[in-house]
Amino acid sequence: MLTRTLAVLSIVFSTLLLPVIGTTATAETIIGKVVGVHDGDTLTLLDDSKTQIKIRLAEIDAPESRQPYGSRAKRELSRLAFGRSAAVQVQDIDRYGRTVGRVTVDDVDVNAEMVRRGAAWVYRKYAKDQSLFTIEEQARDAKAGLWALPEADQMPPWEWRKMSKARTK
Repeated sequence: MLTRTLAVLSIVFSTLLLPVIGTTATAETIIGKVVGVHDGDTLTLLDDSKTQIKIRLAEIDAPESRQPYGSRAKRELSRLAFGRSAAVQVQDIDRYGRTVGRVTVDDVDVNAEMVRRGAAWVYRKYAKDQSLFTIEEQARDAKAGLWALPEADQMPPWEWRKMSKARTK
């Protein structure tokens, strides 16, 4: 009876603690030099041990490469980060194995700055930082970056990907 109770308690506690343990396991900061920019929300960081780490900027979604403003979004991220020292506050690892995090360069929150410049949307599905929505609204009102495009070209990347996937089926 005691063994059964301990087994049940063990399962209950491990179920309750697993999300906490999973969260703290990714709550780290990686420091390195930005050595590559793949698109408007993905870069490569070279850490002190000379390991290249692919970083997906958390909570934002930049236009895809073939989407209107895609190449300009990549240029904006390059201007902000390429060749510079960066700190990445890790939030998660995505399904592609990329480290997902908030990137800071010279005390600038790169994720928020991409939204401020109109080079990325707030990724509604994953956004936790509510201030990003205000920043996006201000960028839209100022017609910054992609918000200066014709309205038909202002399609969020998640909708564009869905539409592109439907066309290839």
